[in-house]
Amino acid sequence: QVQLVDSGGGLVQAGGSLRLSCAASGRTIRNYNMGWFRQAPGKEREFAAAIRWSGSGAVYADSVKGRFTISRDNAQNTVYLQMNSLKPEDTAVYYCAATRLASSGYANLYEYWGQGTQVTVSS
Repeated sequence: QVQLVDSGGGLVQAGGSLRLSCAASGRTIRNYNMGWFRQAPGKEREFAAAIRWSGSGAVYADSVKGRFTISRDNAQNTVYLQMNSLKPEDTAVYYCAATRLASSGYANLYEYWGQGTQVTVSS
């Protein structure tokens, strides 16, 4: 079992930055591909970014490409999402997730999920 704890969310003005963290415990995540998803009120959960177990092959949703950066530190068992140039439409609860399948944008392919961290971007 892998337990994931998301943190780093908060309230920020448009144009600002936040860095989300996802700390894993129970098992090393070095064998897992990791993803970040988000869910805005009244909307379905959507893919934001993913990264392979090796730290290579990062992929991003078009809506965040060029503004968000996913990274990982396997020694610290932690995954990060650096979010820059934030927009009000980035407001959502952000979740990290782990999968042993190929790095994917499909939420149903992920086995483990964090509890989520709220990001609110004011205009």
